[in-house]
Amino acid sequence: MAQNSKPVYGGQAVVEGVMFGGKTSCVTAIRRKDQSIDFFEAPRKSSPFLKKIKKVPFLRGIAAIVEATANGSKHLNFSSDRFDLDPSEDEKLKEKKESKLTMILGVAVIGVLSFIIGKVLMTLVPVFLAELTRPIFSSDVAQIVVESFFKFLLIICYIFLVSQTPLIKRVFQYHGAEHKVINAYEKGIELTIEGVQSQSRLHYRCGSSFILFTVIVGMFVYLLVPTDPLWVRIVNRLALIPVVLGLSFEVLQLTNKLSSFPVLKYLGYPGLWLQLLTTKEPKDDQVEVAIASFSRLLVLEEKKAGTTQNKVV
Repeated sequence: MAQNSKPVYGGQAVVEGVMFGGKTSCVTAIRRKDQSIDFFEAPRKSSPFLKKIKKVPFLRGIAAIVEATANGSKHLNFSSDRFDLDPSEDEKLKEKKESKLTMILGVAVIGVLSFIIGKVLMTLVPVFLAELTRPIFSSDVAQIVVESFFKFLLIICYIFLVSQTPLIKRVFQYHGAEHKVINAYEKGIELTIEGVQSQSRLHYRCGSSFILFTVIVGMFVYLLVPTDPLWVRIVNRLALIPVVLGLSFEVLQLTNKLSSFPVLKYLGYPGLWLQLLTTKEPKDDQVEVAIASFSRLLVLEEKKAGTTQNKVV
């Protein structure tokens, strides 16, 4: 297929905009209060250690998550600072004082810590809820199934509740716009509003699919360790977080590779179903922002590629 020879690009929705990342650069485009489109461009940074880890199966998922969270935090910070400001008010941003914690740790580290804390809570809360049902579901297998059910229920409820707020609804629309742009690009469709809008808002590589796979993969991994006593169960769950994340990333990559096969493509459907909650159909002006972001990224990637070739020569 033609799209297989193309570079793989990823992205994420931000407040009133979309961020896309390539091999060397990341670009965010947002819709400002005066309806103009503003950009934030940054080189895609990765430590030498993470670069090595990203080449190791089952460990590369952890490195990819850390890198994406760190880079994404900077772009999310850019969008949240500016989306409700008129460009003429940008001087206010220079006067804004960062919190002491942010000054010490930095936006990227705060983003990674927030992810870790959220993952720990989403892992342990279902454990305690399942433990309450032990008088009814006493076996290890039953407890793991109940725990996984509670985890899935918490994720669905959380996504549904936050999606009811106007701000998150729009973020989910931009999420849909991001997927539509990637789908159009990978199919060789011209990046016009009409062409992009004709595409699906769902995509196999989406982080939403990854979240669901952590529930499914975790259920099978937990079958290998005891659930009783409670303190052992808690220790196991915390210790296995990297294992579950690493395996889930590999499953996500596998389902993406199998997406073009008639029968095997259905393996990725559970993740696509979850995206029905985490993405919404975007409006034309939102698609315009996503196209602007991706187009700017392509220009930067081409420039960087040309610079690298000149250095080699």
